[in-house]
Amino acid sequence: MIDNNKLLDTINDLIEDSKDDEEGFIDSAEKVTDQRLKDFFLLRSKQVAERVRDLQGLVESFDGIPATTTSLSGTLHRKWIDLKSALSLNDNLAVINQTELDEQLTLSAYDEALSLEIPPDAEILLSRQFEILKQNHQRLVELRAIFAQEAAAH
Repeated sequence: MIDNNKLLDTINDLIEDSKDDEEGFIDSAEKVTDQRLKDFFLLRSKQVAERVRDLQGLVESFDGIPATTTSLSGTLHRKWIDLKSALSLNDNLAVINQTELDEQLTLSAYDEALSLEIPPDAEILLSRQFEILKQNHQRLVELRAIFAQEAAAH
């Protein structure tokens, strides 16, 4: 079984990744011009905020202090995306592609966390969140295909 400090570090890393995702979805909603995408990204931001609260509660249940901020790398990444988006004129498809890449990183982080020998209550929560992440990632893939097809038609 994983030791408590490693468990808390792992969950806090997921919190920071999730806070990065939350901010990223808000940024994405601001960058796209299509209302369907705005709505999707804003909904995802709210869902991720809920995920963060659940993870923070899990850290507290293991007598830890939960992370409350985004990661430095996530903040720098969003600034880079701001520049890239400005150069691509906030192209909807470019924003979807970048958001999908960010989701893939979070999926990898969850996959890695679930590969550890973690307590059952942590495993249940992380597994549930991982399934939701996979479903939402699939929705991003579908949106990318729709917007790629629309871009090709123009």
